[in-house]
Amino acid sequence: MEIPSGSSKIKQNGEVASRVKTYVLDTNVLIHDPHCLYKFDDNNLVIPIEVLEELDSIKMEQSSERGRNARRVHRMLRELLPDSRSMAEGVKLDTGGTLTVVINKYLQGGSFELPPNLAQLRSVLDFDKKDNRIIAAALFVQENLPPPTILVSKDVNVQLKARAVGLEAEDYLNDKAPEEPEYQSYRRIDVSKYELQRFASEGEFELAEEVGSKLFVNEYVLLASVEGKTMPARHYGDGVLRKLIFPEYVKAPGGVPIRPRNLEQRFFMDALLDDSVSLITCYGKAGTGKTLLSTVCAIYQTTASHDCKYDGVSISRPVIGVGKEIGFLPGTLEEKMNPWLQPYYDALEVLVPANKPKDPQFENKRQRRKGKEKEDATGPAKAPKPYEKLLESGLVEIEALCFIRGRSISRRFFILDEAQQLTPHEVKTVITRISEGSKIVLIGDPAQIDNPYVDSRSNGLVYCSNRMKGQAIAAHVQLTKGERSLLAELAADLL
Repeated sequence: MEIPSGSSKIKQNGEVASRVKTYVLDTNVLIHDPHCLYKFDDNNLVIPIEVLEELDSIKMEQSSERGRNARRVHRMLRELLPDSRSMAEGVKLDTGGTLTVVINKYLQGGSFELPPNLAQLRSVLDFDKKDNRIIAAALFVQENLPPPTILVSKDVNVQLKARAVGLEAEDYLNDKAPEEPEYQSYRRIDVSKYELQRFASEGEFELAEEVGSKLFVNEYVLLASVEGKTMPARHYGDGVLRKLIFPEYVKAPGGVPIRPRNLEQRFFMDALLDDSVSLITCYGKAGTGKTLLSTVCAIYQTTASHDCKYDGVSISRPVIGVGKEIGFLPGTLEEKMNPWLQPYYDALEVLVPANKPKDPQFENKRQRRKGKEKEDATGPAKAPKPYEKLLESGLVEIEALCFIRGRSISRRFFILDEAQQLTPHEVKTVITRISEGSKIVLIGDPAQIDNPYVDSRSNGLVYCSNRMKGQAIAAHVQLTKGERSLLAELAADLL
């Protein structure tokens, strides 16, 4: 099958099977996953020339993931299409399909007669816009290649416009987690009261094979008897359940004791304090205790004199929301990250509250004597907050994700907040920095996403949880019950 292309012709290699589809790729698909070229099995791929032009403008973004991905796509295309002949005729891919770059001659005038569908679109769509030209290129492919032709785009508006003009269009689904009707935070398993009593005394219980085979390793369950008695447990594989074992409470140095307030928080604390679990993913709406529990368990394990497991705590989160990169903010790295890490400062104030002095008059005199020179120059000195000692000592460090590439993080407890804002590739970049003896916790709410390039099923948090499910060193917990306040719980559920 040949496509007219001026003086040259674009020819599809090989025979076209009846079930083979032709996918036209939008720019955002290549930016989202540069390796998508190898994920369409034996189907045929077409890249409009307009996509190469858009990639050329995006590759100049030196410090962004989009720029790096654009440059990666260019390198891959250069290897796949090494000369003008392969560019004109297309190439066979290892997957069995073909790859072709197409020029829509219909929009260039000349001797080509404009098809009626494109002629009608001229009065509706502005072909000076790249999105509309890509849609027109997909229509051109549909006219000249065996059906079906499908435009693949992560831009919902492009999908809608394509369908309006008679094109099949869909999202790129390869890296999306399977759609589940309703995810349950844990499973409930019915047992007899005698089995529950044996589990309580022995601390271990083996399930029947047909029940245990349905559980993932490190999955949390609730054993329940018909009499209403329950006990939480964790699946260690091969149908073996064990009791949750952790201290009655944990606390930061000089802080207040923190205890889990509900069953899901007990699951989360069990995973946070288990040395054998190196990766934890946690979903939870606002106010469920994700930040507070992960922070206090991290500090507890770095300062406990009897068992100091880590050298320190590293905290980071993606900078999403104001349209500016971190470099536009003034000050040091810590000062630049302060607006984004304020939730952790709030958590530290709860964990290590400031103590009121017993004698305010004496305390004021002591502060005046100690900071007299500073008072003369800048006014009254502010008393440091108790948790600032953790930051000054380096026990708690602030990590900027934009500088994490190439690092090797050893013996650290790493907390990555708002992980639902990251792409799967970005999450992979962070996790592959974690060395032996370190632990990483990814927390976030898949229902609150501001990044336009991911959604509730394709973001890095959900992707990581889905792909690491069942691994012996990974655990997943979902928090559903808000504990911040009744108002916060109602707002999270109703607004």
